[in-house]
Amino acid sequence: MQKLTYTLLLSLVIFQLKAQDDADTTKMDFEEYDPISTLVVPENPVKKARFPFIDVHSHQWNMTVDKVNQLEAEMDELNMAIMVNLSGRGFDRAAGDIGSQEYLASMVRRIEGEAPGRIVVFTNVSFKEMGNDGWSDEAVRQLEEDVANGAKGLKIYKSLGMGINDVDGNRVPINDKRLDPVWAKCGELGIPVLIHAADPKSFWDPHDEKNERWLELKLRPRRKRTAEDPAPWEQIIAEQHDVFRKHPKTTFVNAHMGWMANDLGALSEHLDTYPNVNVGIGAVIAELGRQPRFAKAFFEKYQDRILFAKDAYNPEEFYTYFRVLETADEYFPYYKKYHAFWRMYGLDLPDEILKKVYYKNALRIIPGLDSRLFPE
Repeated sequence: MQKLTYTLLLSLVIFQLKAQDDADTTKMDFEEYDPISTLVVPENPVKKARFPFIDVHSHQWNMTVDKVNQLEAEMDELNMAIMVNLSGRGFDRAAGDIGSQEYLASMVRRIEGEAPGRIVVFTNVSFKEMGNDGWSDEAVRQLEEDVANGAKGLKIYKSLGMGINDVDGNRVPINDKRLDPVWAKCGELGIPVLIHAADPKSFWDPHDEKNERWLELKLRPRRKRTAEDPAPWEQIIAEQHDVFRKHPKTTFVNAHMGWMANDLGALSEHLDTYPNVNVGIGAVIAELGRQPRFAKAFFEKYQDRILFAKDAYNPEEFYTYFRVLETADEYFPYYKKYHAFWRMYGLDLPDEILKKVYYKNALRIIPGLDSRLFPE
């Protein structure tokens, strides 16, 4: 009886200790940890860009009249003079491919009727029939017609090199020779190619405690890649760079700073190697904001090659971009913890560099933009 009583008491103690452990607020998952900083430093949040700017990397899918009017009002609040909608052809879900030429042409007409000059579109390439006879010629023909209908450039999604197969089921590399006529035609037409290749290198690295993107990969497991799914990161990037090399007369904008914003030394070498390449800062402001001195020096050296870009459209997220570029603020948060659990610091760029990043470089690279929307 005494032994039974002791066993019951021991069980009760273990139960109570476990309950205390479960209620222990010092233990939590990493994604729950979000402390409020006790650091007291000057704060200069920015909700409107210092100068009118051009966002060269946006995606808008349902451009109704109401949507155009809504966007124009939001752009005014941000001081965004021009938005570049890279999804000019939209997406035909039934066909599993980009939309039609008429989709693009009607979008241009709608925009010009409601907000002339404020939103421009880039076209896209259909790879659905790639591998059939005459595909390259047809792709070039459609590109020419889209430009005639108002497209200001060509956008290449990351699906090229990551998921596009030809009619024979083979992966299409970015530097596939069947695409050479498309890149060359863009050079002839004087339009830029904004091209997204691969994803952050961390998506190919082991998903362990040493991976900075650990939380993102936990929350978005489909973003994890391997050397076989679809190919090594280095190979995909090398294919993109090969296109830059083969087509020096075509102007390219390497989206997301070519996934080298975390290694500005490598990006410097990249820009020195390919004078026909520029970079957009979309989705990599968190990399720049954690290295303000090195990043500022990079912006000073390559001020004629950097374009403002955001990617996913959310007006409040632009505030972080403005604050990183314009202020000298210290230790302020990024807006998505799973992208960046670290804090941001401002680059405090001088006005002349800001003007180039915000609009001057885009005005030079993208044809037909309304320069009257900007100061001298």
